[in-house]
Amino acid sequence: MAVPALTKTHPVADELAQLLFEGADRERVHGVWRRLVSGKEFAYRPGLPPEERTALSYERLRLLNDAAGDPVELAADPYRLAGLHEWTGPVDGGLTTLASIHYNLFLGSVLDHDGGRDRDLSAFTSLRRTGTFLCTELEHGNDVASMETVAVFDRATGGFHLTTPTPGARKFMPNTSLTGGPKTAVVAARLVVDGEDQGTFLFLTPLSDESGHLPGVRVRPLPQRTGTPVDHCLTSFDRVWLPREALLEAEHGRLGADGTLASSLGNRRKRLLRSINRVTMGKLCMSAGTLGMSRAALTIAVRYAHSRFLAGPKAGDRIPLASHRSHHGRLLHALATAYAMTFLHRSLVSRFAVHAEEDRAEVEREVAVAKGWITWQARAITTECRERCGAQGLFPANGLADLPLNIEGGITAEGDNLVIWVKAASEMVFGHQGVRAGESGDPEGRELTELPFLRDLLAEAERIWQDRARTALREGPSGDPVGRWNATSDAALEMVSAHARLQAADAFLAAAARTEDPRAGFLMRSLCRLFLLRQLGEHTGDLLAEGRLTPDHVRALPKTVDTLVGELAPHLMTLVDAFDLPAEVLSGIPIASGGSVGGDEVDWEEAGVRAGVVVAGAH
Repeated sequence: MAVPALTKTHPVADELAQLLFEGADRERVHGVWRRLVSGKEFAYRPGLPPEERTALSYERLRLLNDAAGDPVELAADPYRLAGLHEWTGPVDGGLTTLASIHYNLFLGSVLDHDGGRDRDLSAFTSLRRTGTFLCTELEHGNDVASMETVAVFDRATGGFHLTTPTPGARKFMPNTSLTGGPKTAVVAARLVVDGEDQGTFLFLTPLSDESGHLPGVRVRPLPQRTGTPVDHCLTSFDRVWLPREALLEAEHGRLGADGTLASSLGNRRKRLLRSINRVTMGKLCMSAGTLGMSRAALTIAVRYAHSRFLAGPKAGDRIPLASHRSHHGRLLHALATAYAMTFLHRSLVSRFAVHAEEDRAEVEREVAVAKGWITWQARAITTECRERCGAQGLFPANGLADLPLNIEGGITAEGDNLVIWVKAASEMVFGHQGVRAGESGDPEGRELTELPFLRDLLAEAERIWQDRARTALREGPSGDPVGRWNATSDAALEMVSAHARLQAADAFLAAAARTEDPRAGFLMRSLCRLFLLRQLGEHTGDLLAEGRLTPDHVRALPKTVDTLVGELAPHLMTLVDAFDLPAEVLSGIPIASGGSVGGDEVDWEEAGVRAGVVVAGAH
């Protein structure tokens, strides 16, 4: 079959899309966002200076708000909120940031506290005022528990005075400029009553109106950063008075009229974590945005690989880039990872949406681990895709150049990846029970094509690194907590890495089991097998030493991978068609629609016939 035109969908690709995009819930979760980014208002606009790009993102935020339905319901729906990020991420990274802050961190935080739905939120749901979130300080990022901003209880008025006591306490990187119109913030500050620190709480704080910033609010723009521009600023407060209702209260902290704090939690750190609980959903949002960017990058790169022709082995022959194993092999490994990332994310959004209070700590840790792994993989995938498109990939008009830089923001936002992995690692060394020795069985007679065998090998790799971390922690220098952790952290982080990949593999296997069309089942199982084999490559020495692999397995691994890549190569187009990028988006990207920057467009049907590409012969 010829390479499909942008308006065609093959049944196999459609079933894969059903698996990737929530099945029966696909329209509710993804439909409105997919249609939104298809509009001409979201097309790439060349040559805009940073200030105009930022203003455009705010204009698009209003279009998004018009399409969203009830913004309050959106903020309370993890599925739709994550879906929003997946579809806006590839077309406007700045919009994705603004939407994440407004709907999740700002509006979600207000709703999660007492009386959230009883407040008049119309200014925020209509976007007459844009919401922002001020937590991180210039000198307090990952050590947010040490933040210095204070809200001092004023007994005379019953309100609070919000103050930035030092230059290092200025709120760092919130979008608090006048671009986009009036804004209100949720500000994290220490509640001080009669000189006593009661812990960090959130305060609803107007920042600006149509005339400018309000008295006592000091805003200084930050220099332009990498990626799509956002109006990041340093923000401080000079005894800004707030009324009593500005304090966002819930069971973790309610302030009585006499200034007495009632709390269900026993210490200030727990109150802080409960106040900024929306950061966990934020991790899912950041992961979702980078997922969408990864799938878009792969779609563009694969389509380009089938339309870019070069000299063949015989004089006069012209063959597509996709013919070469050195090219399609790298794209297939990235595709396998992108599918695994997507299924892992789906499983965690579902788990987060229904988790019980007693499961909160574990779910939050799993979300943090997945956020680190997904966003790191997204950076690698988008960089690979950019390189595979050569010089064409350097032009923003081709949809790839900005993606790795935008993903950098996701890697750092809502908790720097390495820091949140270190925290997860410290909890999992003794607080997590994986597969134990002997459970993966005798490797004799097992084949590297057996998915359960490969899955158990990855679980064994996690167990090996956990045992090493436990040993290192026990044998570390006594009386030196930092020294003990330094001796443990490398092994513990390897454990976390193996755990993330194992969770992704389990989600992938579960999705593969839901296929109905045998051709879709073949592609899903093959792609999952390729993913698992790639993850096991770095662990073969340990698995061999532990008797979980035989020498013959290790020798056979490269050939097994190569054979699998060869079987999947004819189906590259089907696998990316399942990512369901709108035709309107692809048609605006020169190299995704058969053309190039500076060249003429190519007819896809003709290119497919010349390439002899097969897209749906799965067996």
